[in-house]
Amino acid sequence: MECVIEYRDKKLKETNRFLAAINDLIAQIQDVELRNKIEQEVNRMNKQKKFGLVFEEHLSECTPLYEMPVNCGSNVALKSENINYIYRVIAINNEKALCIKEDEKEEWNIADLVVVAKFGEPIYPYLKQIDSVYNAPDSDLWHTLIEADNYHALQLLEYLYAGKVDCIYIDPPYNTGAKDWKYNNDYVDGNDSYRHSRWLSMMQKRLKLAKRLLNPEDSVLIVTIDEKEYLHLGCLLEELFPEARMR
Repeated sequence: MECVIEYRDKKLKETNRFLAAINDLIAQIQDVELRNKIEQEVNRMNKQKKFGLVFEEHLSECTPLYEMPVNCGSNVALKSENINYIYRVIAINNEKALCIKEDEKEEWNIADLVVVAKFGEPIYPYLKQIDSVYNAPDSDLWHTLIEADNYHALQLLEYLYAGKVDCIYIDPPYNTGAKDWKYNNDYVDGNDSYRHSRWLSMMQKRLKLAKRLLNPEDSVLIVTIDEKEYLHLGCLLEELFPEARMR
């Protein structure tokens, strides 16, 4: 452990020397406007820099909005394809929608399409009761099963239970590329050179919400994972939960 700390300290010192040299060079720029712009860009990059686990914070996730009608201008995806393959509706004729993606045009039945929201676009999830089961009418215990995109479900729970949850158990996609499971384990294309980065970006957004839900004094987070991503996930957990005991 001492060797790891010494190595990290050495890399941090090297990085600080490099940044100091960059700042000295920027200070020598005579054009004030150019100097200010370069300073702003360097400061922006410094804020994005991570020491430890480094990955791209992708924003490519999309959420299907099944109850939204398909209209001209809607962003849509085929129900039978990856929800991140987005098209824009440019014309509707009877039950057909003419869609475009870049310069490619396609026409599909409206019934085969679903409206999607890109990550970061404002959407307003809500809880809608579908059914209820009473197994012990004399008991005060109750449970709720929420069927939803996990990110938006966590957002909803944060309104009422921030800092109040004792235990969170998550079983995320293992990112192995397997397609014979009940749930989507083929999260990222196996040929995508950013597959680990995209997976980590997906996990980071959800773990940040989970942390805000957990009781900071006494709580536990349990994550199931296999050998494909457990080292990357371990680094991410150490970064997001530096005060926690890892087991």
